[in-house]
Amino acid sequence: MIKSVSYKRHRFPPEIIAHAVWLYFRFPLSLQLVEEMLLKRGILVSYETVCRWALKFEPDYAHRLRRKRPNCRDIWHLDEVVVTIFGQKHWL
Repeated sequence: MIKSVSYKRHRFPPEIIAHAVWLYFRFPLSLQLVEEMLLKRGILVSYETVCRWALKFEPDYAHRLRRKRPNCRDIWHLDEVVVTIFGQKHWL
């Protein structure tokens, strides 16, 4: 049983921390790129801080992702597609 990580005593709100950690683990980004992306949004944070957040919060996020069960609404299939080529409709 992994206990939930507390966001107490952090300077930034949990939403910003979660977004930074999500960016780092979801996409193949370096810590400096995550820092620049947050800076573009007006959030001044160093890449060392993002690294500490990633080390601290990664086990909790990974546990929550593994715990999530697939739902019937998670996957959908496309039955029909209508494509218009030169004004003529084609059904796929």
